[in-house]
Amino acid sequence: MKYQLFAFVAFLSTCVAFSQEKEQKPFSLEADYFYGSILEHNPDIAHLITDHPTGFILSYNRKTYGFNEWERRYQYPDWGFSFAYQNMKNQYLGKNYGLYGHFNWYFLNRNLVIRLGQGVAYASNPYDREKNYINNAYGTEFLSTTFLKANYVKENLYKGLGLHAGVSIIHYSNANLRAPNNSTNTWAFNVGLSYLFDHENFPDYVVKDDPPSASHAEKLKYNFVFRFGWNESDVVGQGQFPFYVASAFVDKRINYKSTFQAGVDVFFAEFLKELIYYQSIAFPDYNLSGDEDYKRVGLFIGHELRFNKVAFVSQLGYYVYYPFDFENRIYNRLGLKRYFFNDKIFASVTVKAHWAKAEGVEFGIGVRL
Repeated sequence: MKYQLFAFVAFLSTCVAFSQEKEQKPFSLEADYFYGSILEHNPDIAHLITDHPTGFILSYNRKTYGFNEWERRYQYPDWGFSFAYQNMKNQYLGKNYGLYGHFNWYFLNRNLVIRLGQGVAYASNPYDREKNYINNAYGTEFLSTTFLKANYVKENLYKGLGLHAGVSIIHYSNANLRAPNNSTNTWAFNVGLSYLFDHENFPDYVVKDDPPSASHAEKLKYNFVFRFGWNESDVVGQGQFPFYVASAFVDKRINYKSTFQAGVDVFFAEFLKELIYYQSIAFPDYNLSGDEDYKRVGLFIGHELRFNKVAFVSQLGYYVYYPFDFENRIYNRLGLKRYFFNDKIFASVTVKAHWAKAEGVEFGIGVRL
């Protein structure tokens, strides 16, 4: 009997220890109202700025408390999803509805939160050659959209209820999927409420003596990536064409958060072939034969900011082979990457641009050896 009692107590202790290690999943909901102005980043959209846009954002935030190492490394951020409604206050722009994934980073004793969201928006009144040719900002119904918010926050002020206020910028663009694509940027002031569910049982923040960040450093790795997508030149009605990018690069992870890269891109953009032919006929002063090579080759350097198996990618490149003058010789790439199978396989979604002028959204698959 004594041994049975001992075994039962040991089993119970094991269960309690296991339950203590089980990850909790606290969350909060938010509702924001915003009021702002469309920025005239391009004089071609000046006729579309006629009033102050208004709207609201509803958000779900999964709160972290340090159960996983990456949460402790980034001082317990949130991740979640947002829905945004924006009335552009212009009959030609209409209304936009967006769905986003977002991250929150906290500063100043968790009183300042920076939120970055990326998603897809539906534009109710995009460009139409016959019905809405005035809207030269949105060439498609579905748009790529990004928002950035900086809020002063006071969470759980009273029984889970909190307040926040700050500023936001909301960007809509179709990343040259179809012309026209002059895009819009809204600068707005926002104010809102939040509610932390089960606030009485919010777990304590986990503090551990994690190994040094540099202990995650790795030797050089070799990467090969294939990217693809569809886009169109700025000539309205020229049509959408596929593009392909073959890339090879070497990377060096120096710590938990940072990985540096250097490599080469080879671009096969079919829309350039059509644009070269069009300009050779429409603009004889350009002295184009129409047979110029549409391919380009670039060298780039880059950085990855790691969040567990997800990374934010930023790259800056220069065309070393540039037979046709399109935009300029410097390009940049921003986006997200997700690693699989012990970081040997990855998928990515990135936007390739020439400074602020997007060329296309790239969908990529790669291997890291």
